[in-house]
Amino acid sequence: MAGKFIQIAAHDGGTFRGYLALPRDGKGPAIVLCQEIFGINAYVREVADYYAEEGYVVLAPDLFWRMEKDVDLGYTPEDWQKAFGFFQKFDVDLGVKDIASAVKALRAMPEVSGKVGALGFCLGGKLAYLAAARAGVDCAVGYYGVGIEGALDEKINVPLVLHIAGEDQFVPKAAQEQIRQHFKNQPQVEIYTYPGTDHAFARTGGDHYDKPAAMMAHSRSIALFRKVMGPHYDLSALWDKHCEYEFGIRDVDATMGTMVAEPYVNHIPTMTGGVGYKHLKRFYKHHFVNSNPKDTKLIPISRTIGADRVVDEMLFCFTHDSEIDWMLPGVKPTGKYVEIPLVAIISFRGDKLYNEHIYWDQASVLVQIGLLDAKNLPVAGIETAKKLLDEKQPSNTLMKRWAESEGKD
Repeated sequence: MAGKFIQIAAHDGGTFRGYLALPRDGKGPAIVLCQEIFGINAYVREVADYYAEEGYVVLAPDLFWRMEKDVDLGYTPEDWQKAFGFFQKFDVDLGVKDIASAVKALRAMPEVSGKVGALGFCLGGKLAYLAAARAGVDCAVGYYGVGIEGALDEKINVPLVLHIAGEDQFVPKAAQEQIRQHFKNQPQVEIYTYPGTDHAFARTGGDHYDKPAAMMAHSRSIALFRKVMGPHYDLSALWDKHCEYEFGIRDVDATMGTMVAEPYVNHIPTMTGGVGYKHLKRFYKHHFVNSNPKDTKLIPISRTIGADRVVDEMLFCFTHDSEIDWMLPGVKPTGKYVEIPLVAIISFRGDKLYNEHIYWDQASVLVQIGLLDAKNLPVAGIETAKKLLDEKQPSNTLMKRWAESEGKD
């Protein structure tokens, strides 16, 4: 738990607690985090810490305090039963007013610079939706909100993103379609459906956790928050600095300093890299940063910058004059020169790198160093790099049947 609990003044007297998580630099735009039916439990605190790492001041108010203070449930059958009991007795209108009190508290904090958004899951997904209409937030994101179809008369005048689980057992397909149809001509509302997923697909460790859907939904959520509230980071410059430390200065500590506390790197074709600070630093120090050929060169081809990631297309060029553990593990130097198209997808949390997924055609590398004979295989060597730079180079040279379509409609 990286944050702390604070007290929030209710609009009608009394106080209730909320979990407060701060970003690394101690200030930023704010998010009020609306809970599931299990109270401010470990998962909610995890989400708060996660978004704090993204650069937000996050406050998760205890919305069950009027029934029972400090609810913190797990997911055992007994806890589920108790949680549904709270859900059935919960006064939604008072809950939204308590969210508004949390928004008011956030706006008064010296740590909050700028706007306030809402984020919620399950029950909190509907509450985030209602917060967009009633609680004075500047934008909102709701995950698999239960009962939104019954509240479509609310006036949504701020940007809103709704994430819908395609097979949600608590939000029938008819309700999903009703929601989509209602907002189809309202450009400030974005609705994303995740086919094949069930309710709570973003809850880490849950029975229905779906990592691909959760990752995609998080990127879309961050895109909205960045667009409306910031903070805005120069991800391109951050990535350039990381590469400078890796390939130019070759400083392992400086390289690690550009990354979050527990980052990971995965070179997809060879499954090399590391997960977590200790493992990744070992990889960088002994098998990467100081182990690349001296003439290593990166030639940029294109760069796409999103809200939370950079996609780089480049040529990776080197002479194989030393063993390259991460690309050619166990292969002794051949002295051959290699040019290979390479794509890097770099994900950020706030102003730090979180992970790297690196892709290249390993077959082309093996052809170029002489370990793979391309004569009877549908693979190519340095030609792949040459065609990337010059689209006029011949196409379809590996297709033996290409000539058969000559002259055909």
